[in-house]
Amino acid sequence: MFEPAQHRAVIALLAAITSCGREDTPPSNRAAPPGADKQVETKLLEKGAEVLQDLSAVRSFDHYLNGFHVMKDAPALHMEAHHYCKGMNEEFTQCVIFDGNTQDSNLIGIEYIISERLFESLPTDEKKRWHPHNYEILSGQLMLPGVPDMAEKAALAKKLNSYGKTWHVWDTGHWGHPAAQELPVGQPLLAWSYNRDGEAPAALVERRDARMHVDTSRKRGQRADLAAAAKPQAGTEELRENPGAGHGSTQAER
Repeated sequence: MFEPAQHRAVIALLAAITSCGREDTPPSNRAAPPGADKQVETKLLEKGAEVLQDLSAVRSFDHYLNGFHVMKDAPALHMEAHHYCKGMNEEFTQCVIFDGNTQDSNLIGIEYIISERLFESLPTDEKKRWHPHNYEILSGQLMLPGVPDMAEKAALAKKLNSYGKTWHVWDTGHWGHPAAQELPVGQPLLAWSYNRDGEAPAALVERRDARMHVDTSRKRGQRADLAAAAKPQAGTEELRENPGAGHGSTQAER
């Protein structure tokens, strides 16, 4: 059964389904990947396949998370990440990550999200690949664009104390480098989360907020009461121990 606050959040979400808007974020590299333009025949074949084939595996992705990533072993590489996710159950969610939220956006990575219980079941060495989520939620940086505040807060409360394992396979442009790679080349990079004020570039957060008409600091205030349920997490010191991380204060701490 839903708690009263969760029940109200579900009602708010359902009421907003047909009315909420979205601010488009085009892909970081602006231009399409190199290659010949699609032929008319190719487009027709794709449309036919779309009608005839069962695409349930991708159509079941049902929610959109917007946040920020920094690469664990390349901590000067910061980017906004657009996650399209589906919850497999209450403790496991899988996401594909794009560099924008428009039809021409590029697939740049994947993320798996697991509960604290599942994280604790992992071998010690494997835990080093999973980043904590509590600061992302409590700071206001992680959000569900277009979802009313009450429903967004209820959804993210379910992710408290969870962990994510994220691999980026294509750098189509990161903060300060608008078009780094034309193709997905090189080794995958393990992404990490920000875990304290000052680790995310302030302008990166501000640019997202301005484009999407949101206020990270306001969301932080709205979620302050969630801190009581947040437990200490592993991995929060990773960026502090790496001297290349951190490019000034986030908007959330102002």
